[in-house]
Amino acid sequence: MQFSDNKPIYLQIADSISDKILREELAAEDRIPSVREYAAEIGVNPNTLMHTYEYLSKEGIIHSKRGLGYYVSGKAREIILNLGRTQFFEKELPRLLERMLLLEIPTEQVLNAISMYQSLHSSGRL
Repeated sequence: MQFSDNKPIYLQIADSISDKILREELAAEDRIPSVREYAAEIGVNPNTLMHTYEYLSKEGIIHSKRGLGYYVSGKAREIILNLGRTQFFEKELPRLLERMLLLEIPTEQVLNAISMYQSLHSSGRL
């Protein structure tokens, strides 16, 4: 796994796990790899991965079954969507809109690009 410098590693791993849930690669009540197993697989310190699992547990995305490991919670997808939408509207969209205004990109051009992207995505060409 490649990590960037602009976000803590434990959050980047949490995002990766969340993306797998959104893509339905992980479903409700699926077991996720143990801390040691997953840390070795992605090449991070087990303490970093434990921090990730603690964060995901606190958010309600995963839960621990004593002696069995960590599992995806039943409401994980809904929680991730709500958190992601909040982050998008509070952080990402304002930056995008500011950039759009600085570059003097007309709203109509952005809406056309969104429409084209949606068409490509729904047809499976993305």
